[in-house]
Amino acid sequence: MLSKNTKRQICAHWQFYVIIALPMLYFIVFKYVPMYGILLAFKKYRISKGIWGSPWVGLAQFVKFFSNPSALQIMWNTFSLSMYALFASIPIAVIMALALNETQNRLWRKSVQMVTYAPYFISTVVMVSILMQFMDPALGLFNVIRAEFGLEPLNFMGEPKLFRHIYVWSALWQNTGYNAIIYLAALTSVDPGLYEAARVDGVNKFQKIWYIDLPCIRNTIVIMFILNMGFVMSLGFEKAFLMQNPLNLETAEIMSTYVYKMGLVNNDFSYSTAIGVINSLINVALILLFNYLAKLRQKDGGLW
Repeated sequence: MLSKNTKRQICAHWQFYVIIALPMLYFIVFKYVPMYGILLAFKKYRISKGIWGSPWVGLAQFVKFFSNPSALQIMWNTFSLSMYALFASIPIAVIMALALNETQNRLWRKSVQMVTYAPYFISTVVMVSILMQFMDPALGLFNVIRAEFGLEPLNFMGEPKLFRHIYVWSALWQNTGYNAIIYLAALTSVDPGLYEAARVDGVNKFQKIWYIDLPCIRNTIVIMFILNMGFVMSLGFEKAFLMQNPLNLETAEIMSTYVYKMGLVNNDFSYSTAIGVINSLINVALILLFNYLAKLRQKDGGLW
């Protein structure tokens, strides 16, 4: 039972509890309740018998995955693609935020923000369709340009070695403007007194960025990096799936697309659930590791 003092505190701040009620309900319904389904990873699921009635097989589904000759390749594809995107996106977003922060012309700054932010609203399906049109072996813009230089047409979407580059750099074009907003917001919290002191000392713009701006938003950069580490193995399904074809599957097959094919296409729900559990465990391990490394570097540098 709640004490009278606790009830009084709740009544006094009821607006706060109303605000957090919906987010809490969302996490309970869509995040915690579905965790019951993890049992599938340890069973040989039969629809007719349900989750509880299906036979228990222990770690057999996990052994099945790691016995698959393609398992390590799929995990490496996911990890390398995600890390490539992460290490490319954060520096470019930071550079854009710093450049916009130094822009004195308000109209120009707003125009650049609008132009770079707009691609974020393009749907994944449309984005991949644009890529396919531009990289069409016969009539694509890139191959038309290659033909002007006397080069042979290239099937960009069919080259396994080009898949990661196409995936990452198209994502950068689409998301950099959106990602830069976070760092622009962090830059607004920099003490103006630091800029005034730097101006008195006669520092140039590059020195101001290096010695004032970057140190002031360092924690934001680290936090964003740690948060993204929690999604390294949960790379977006839609874009990778739409860009896949039999020719580039060597590097294009990632964990999320493999789970889809095993679970919804092949109806092997227990196997796909086990792969999802492996995914989640790797993500948790990575976020804990990088949070620990951040705290070693700086005492208040981690998330907790």
